[in-house]
Amino acid sequence: MTNARVPGLASALTAIEAAGTARPWRTDGWDLLPRSFFRRPATVVAPGLLGCVLVHEDARGRVAAEIVEVEAYMGSEDPASHAFRGKTARNEVMFGEPGHVYVYFTYGMHFCANLVCELPGDASAVLLRAGWIVEGTDLAVARRSGAGSQNPAGQAGKRLAQLASGPARLCQALGVARAQNGTDACDPLGALRIYAPAGFGGLSPGLIAEGPRVGISSAAEVPWRFWVAGDKAVSAYRPYLPRQKRRRSRTQRLLPGP
Repeated sequence: MTNARVPGLASALTAIEAAGTARPWRTDGWDLLPRSFFRRPATVVAPGLLGCVLVHEDARGRVAAEIVEVEAYMGSEDPASHAFRGKTARNEVMFGEPGHVYVYFTYGMHFCANLVCELPGDASAVLLRAGWIVEGTDLAVARRSGAGSQNPAGQAGKRLAQLASGPARLCQALGVARAQNGTDACDPLGALRIYAPAGFGGLSPGLIAEGPRVGISSAAEVPWRFWVAGDKAVSAYRPYLPRQKRRRSRTQRLLPGP
C-alpha cells in the first residue's frame, strides 16, 4: 500500500514502511463503531472493517492496529463456523449481542479474536486475521518478541508488516487473550474498541480483494475472506491440508530428489 486510503492516514506511507516505523494514527476525527454497524450479516460487516482501527488498552499501555484482513463466518448456516453445531460454553459469546468480542484458544497456544454480528442468537462473526500496528509499536514488539519476533526498529518495513500478520500474531501484539472474551467493543469506556474515520463508508471496492478462507475443510471454496489488496501485512493463504497428507508431504521432502 503506497498511499493513504482513508482520512487520518494521509502520509507518505511508502517512506514510512521502508523505514520500519508505524503508520500515523490518532483518535481525532475517528468515531467508535456503533452497535448498529454490527447488526448486519458478517459477510457485509467483514469488508466494512477493512481500514478501521482496533485499539486495546491495558496496564502496560495502548496498542492499535489498522485492520487489513478479515474472514466472515455465518453461524448455523456455515459448516466452518464454531456455531454450526449449536451453542456451547466455548462459543457462547457468539450467540450474544453484536459488537462483542469472541476470543478462542486454538492449537493449544494461540488466541484469535472475532467480532460478533447480526442479532442475538444468529451467532455470526468476523475473524480479525491481520493488522498493521499504528500505535504502541514498542509494546507490540515486546509482546511478540516472546514468540520469536525480532525488533523491527530501523529495519525494513517488512518486519513491521509481519508484527500482526495473522490472527494469532494480531492478538499477541495487542495483548488480546482469554480475559478479553466477551468484551464490548462498542463501549466507549471499554479497554478494547474499534474506530472508523468520521463519515467512513468503507474502502473503495477496488481496494478490496476476496477469496477462500484460510485452513478450513468445510465450505472451503466460499469467498468470505476479505483483505486490502497489495497490503504487506496480509497473511499468506494456506488451504486446509489433512494431517495424513501433512505427514506424507514432510516425508516426501526428506526423500532424495530425482
